[in-house]
Amino acid sequence: MIKTQERVIFQAFGLSIRSDLHLPELSLISDIQGDADVEVTIADLSKLWSELVPDNQSILFHEDKVIFRVYDTAIFLIQDGNRITISPVNHAEESKIRLYLLGTCMGAILMQRRILPLHGSAIAIEGKAYAIVGHSGAGKSTLASAFINHGYSLLSDDVIPITFDSSNKPMVTPAYPQQKLWQESLTHFGMEASQYDPIFQRETKYTIPVPANFTTETLPLAAVFELVKYDGEQVSIQQIPKLTGLSRLFYHTYRQSFLAPLGLMDWHFTTSARMVEHMDIYQLNRPTNGFTAHQLVSLILDTIH
Repeated sequence: MIKTQERVIFQAFGLSIRSDLHLPELSLISDIQGDADVEVTIADLSKLWSELVPDNQSILFHEDKVIFRVYDTAIFLIQDGNRITISPVNHAEESKIRLYLLGTCMGAILMQRRILPLHGSAIAIEGKAYAIVGHSGAGKSTLASAFINHGYSLLSDDVIPITFDSSNKPMVTPAYPQQKLWQESLTHFGMEASQYDPIFQRETKYTIPVPANFTTETLPLAAVFELVKYDGEQVSIQQIPKLTGLSRLFYHTYRQSFLAPLGLMDWHFTTSARMVEHMDIYQLNRPTNGFTAHQLVSLILDTIH
C-alpha cells in the first residue's frame, strides 16, 4: 500500500477528510484551515486488537470505539466521530481498504457524529433529494443510474447522510461522485465494462465515476422510495403510513446493527420520527424478471409531480 506524499484533504459526506491513504474517488479540497473533520491515519493496531478483542470475534464496540478486522485486508478503528485508523496486512489491496473505509468506517463515523446514514442511493430532482432504499440486489444503484440517464444528478450511492436544517427538515448531504453497477445494468445502459474498474473480488460489479452528473449541494429530503422485487409483471407504487415508515427507516439504516452497541437506539427513533414529519415514504414494487428501471423513473416522477 502506498501512502500519499503529503496528508492531503478530501471532501465527502459533508466532511473534510485528511488522509494518509490516497482516495481517488473523492474530490480534493485546498481551502481548509486548521483541523479536518476526520483524520485517516495508518498505524499498527495489532496490540490493541489482541488486548480488546476475543479470538472468536471480528468486531468490537468499546466505549467510544468501533474496531473490526477484515482478515485479508486490515484492522480498522473508528472513534470519536473524527478518527479512522487503518492497520493493513501485508500485500493488502488498496481498493479493498478504500471500500471498507468509504463504507463501514464512514457509516460508523456518521453515527458517532449523530448523522443518520441511510443505505441506498439519493437523486436530485428539481431542487429536492429523493432516496432509494432497499435490500441488497433490489436495484437501487441501477434505478439511480436510470435517473442519471434521464438528466438528473446523483447525491449519493450506498451511504446517504441525513442531517436537519434550522427548520427541522431532513437534508441530504452529497457523498462522492461514484456509483457501483453490476454487469447486467451496464449492458442495459449500453456501457462497456472494459471502461471501468471492477470492485475488488467482484468481477462483475464495477465502480462508475459520475463527476459530470453529481451535485455538491445539500438538498431537502422530500421522499424515500423503498424498492421491492416481487413475482408480478407490472411496476407499482403505494404510500407507506408514517408509523410503518419508522420501522422501514430503521431497516434501511446503513449498518443498523451498530446502533444498539453504540447506544443509539433512542437517538435513531427520535431522528426517524423527525424525518417522517416532513417527508413521504413509498413502497416501489418491480417485477423480479425484466429491466424496468426506466418505467420506475416515470412512475416516481409522476408520483412526486
